[in-house]
Amino acid sequence: MITLRDQRILVDGRPALVLSGEVHYFRVPRAEWEQRLDLLVEAGCTCVASYIPWLFHELPDGSLDLTGATRPERDLGAFVDLCAAKGLGFLARPGPFVMAELKNEGLPYRLYAEHPEIVPVGWDGAPAPTRTVDYGAPAFLAEVERWYAAVMPVLASRLQPAGGPVLAVQLDNEIGMLAWVSGSPDLTDHVVAELRRWCAERYGSGLAARYPGVGDGAAWARAVRSPQERWAAALRVDLGWFLRDRTARYVDVLAALARRHGVDGVPFLVNVHGTEGGNGVPFAIGISQLYRSYAGRPGFAAGSDHYLGDLSAGVLADLHLIGATMAAVNGPDQPLTSLEFEAGTGDYGGGLEQLHDPATVDLKTRLCLAQGHRLLNYYLLAGGTNPPLDEPVGDGDDRLGFTGERHGTAAPIGPRGERGLSFAPTAAVVHTARVHAPWLADLDEEHDDVAVGFWADAFATEAWYPGSATMRGVVDDLTAHRGPGPRKALWRSLLLAGYRFGATDLQDPDRPLPRTVALATGRVLDAAVQRRLADHVRDGGSLLLLGRLPQRDPEDRPCTVLADALGLAPGERVAEDGHHHPSLVGHGLAADLPETRVGWLDALTAPAGAEPLLTDVDDRLCGVTLAVGAGRAVVVTAELPALPELVTALLGWLGSPPGLALRTDVPGVLALTGARPGGGRLLHLLNPTGYAATVAVRVDGPPGLLDRPLRLPPRTGTMLALGLDLPGLGTVVASNAEVAAVEPDRVRFSPGLQDRTEVWLRTARPVEGPSVRTVDDLVVVTAPGGADLVVTFGAAPG
Repeated sequence: MITLRDQRILVDGRPALVLSGEVHYFRVPRAEWEQRLDLLVEAGCTCVASYIPWLFHELPDGSLDLTGATRPERDLGAFVDLCAAKGLGFLARPGPFVMAELKNEGLPYRLYAEHPEIVPVGWDGAPAPTRTVDYGAPAFLAEVERWYAAVMPVLASRLQPAGGPVLAVQLDNEIGMLAWVSGSPDLTDHVVAELRRWCAERYGSGLAARYPGVGDGAAWARAVRSPQERWAAALRVDLGWFLRDRTARYVDVLAALARRHGVDGVPFLVNVHGTEGGNGVPFAIGISQLYRSYAGRPGFAAGSDHYLGDLSAGVLADLHLIGATMAAVNGPDQPLTSLEFEAGTGDYGGGLEQLHDPATVDLKTRLCLAQGHRLLNYYLLAGGTNPPLDEPVGDGDDRLGFTGERHGTAAPIGPRGERGLSFAPTAAVVHTARVHAPWLADLDEEHDDVAVGFWADAFATEAWYPGSATMRGVVDDLTAHRGPGPRKALWRSLLLAGYRFGATDLQDPDRPLPRTVALATGRVLDAAVQRRLADHVRDGGSLLLLGRLPQRDPEDRPCTVLADALGLAPGERVAEDGHHHPSLVGHGLAADLPETRVGWLDALTAPAGAEPLLTDVDDRLCGVTLAVGAGRAVVVTAELPALPELVTALLGWLGSPPGLALRTDVPGVLALTGARPGGGRLLHLLNPTGYAATVAVRVDGPPGLLDRPLRLPPRTGTMLALGLDLPGLGTVVASNAEVAAVEPDRVRFSPGLQDRTEVWLRTARPVEGPSVRTVDDLVVVTAPGGADLVVTFGAAPG
């Protein structure tokens, strides 16, 4: 059985790490399916994922072929059975939307012609610029039921609980993404009427005051599609909440249809979108749109869908943000997963425009595993070709996908089934993960007593009317300050300081807050969140606030709950221009800070007893430390760069010192730890820079652990054992060399991270003739006995 419990994926009751690769059977000739799967096995993957495109399986007459009667590649069951024969699991992604670079996002052309009412309009009644549809339109849902009635029984007979390979089923794909990227919400007559009923239920007799002068029917539709400033701010909030609820109802319909046609007893997956142009911050827009559809719901799990490009220290921080914000809204049983984990060279157009560094996939994988991901699906693992459409549409190539004949030119396995440039590095890190899978599947990421505050409404910015200055003002403020903050300084400072932190959902009153909440904010902050933070500090908690002092709520109404509780008020705003260059000087805890240029600052008026932390060179106060009730707060209202040393000092004063001491001569090195409930830990070190780093780490552990600095080569990562059980051997208590293989009575370690590699091994039986040797450039420690054993050797062990 497949169950989700305690943020783990349990297969027949045991934690499992699912390492999957996306292979599109519909883009690979059936005669070559086996060769692609053999390469997937060679790469170390344990599972296959594939979209199942409605557009591919529906014939011009509207009938559906899933048996291969009209084309061999349409035999879905045969492909899933072949996966099972190879010992692989299968993740099914049947849509109805699949995107996957397919025309119409994978929907049949017929739907748009036969049901024009499902095609949305947006602001001012303009046609939607994408091939989206109204998800809740009765005609669309009736067509979806017909599709699910055909495809779900093929999967149902092959579910893992029935002895088959199907581990999970994804419902739809990237729901709401098309409306976000186009800035055009779905405003069909059906949606607008639903919104009217939703608002009437929510506000009752207060609806007329909220939308003054707006009637019903056509007048309501005009008021929504072309809002006046009088109600624009309220409409932006209402529309965001309503669409979340509507999306959740849509997912409920899909899940019910899947169950009706036999798919039950395996998790339902929801794919969350949001990265844009190599920036990970917009990913939380997808969380905001979709979390009501999955968060805390038994049997559901969300997966990330990220494309961040070549790796850098900044990109690594963005990827960390994605995992942390997903975890912030997940329920206690829901694991982190990635349903589209970017793989390959980045040369998506086949024009040699990009060539990602081979360390990119290695370091991204290591970070996600360190954060507790239990499923990674490498997308796209194997390329292929887009077959011709059964019925030409005259669009230039008449093929299934819009990428031309070839698809997946960046993939580790190319369109012709060749091993691409990124195959070897992908296989290497997948095999490393396989070695550590027994622990990675069961480790919990360890956190210090600090978390970044997350509130989903700060990311409800996908729909705003271009003609509204009010909407634009709120959205601009949220966009500039949310998440990691301006210049992403909050998130990067914490990571580079060695803090092990996650995010906490400030809008969920049932989630306990850590000792210290760190929050980047602008002038707009939800009133309930402001009250919660104020109460947290007064009751003995701590707050690190970076950005602007909150003064408004998301509906652009005055709201100074938090500022009033802290006794602070905003003053003059000073911004850089061609003639003025704001610079800050430090005081108190920031006394050692060099004079620092900033892009802007907001002057503060502080109460008696507040200690100055930062001023500009003209003595404008823009940073303070203060005691409030039983707690403490640090407020900085300036656009700082990442300052790890300052953040460490501030958090220490706030009562949250780091539990892991990290010192490195190269900024950008990351350190995280994970612990297993039954004992044993892993230390993850990541160096995303192009410089060799000397790293000193202190964590709780046996005396002498890592008592000398490690040498971490450029663009590498390692997982160091801190008390992991090794079958047949015992427990690795400490090591500065990554476990490379575990065999009966033998463990292999990769080369160490300093001139002399030390391995501490507590063995299971009395020691009798331990040996140390090298095999294939790996250090091999053979200990068929027991008692405690310390082995020390150099570059040429003997």
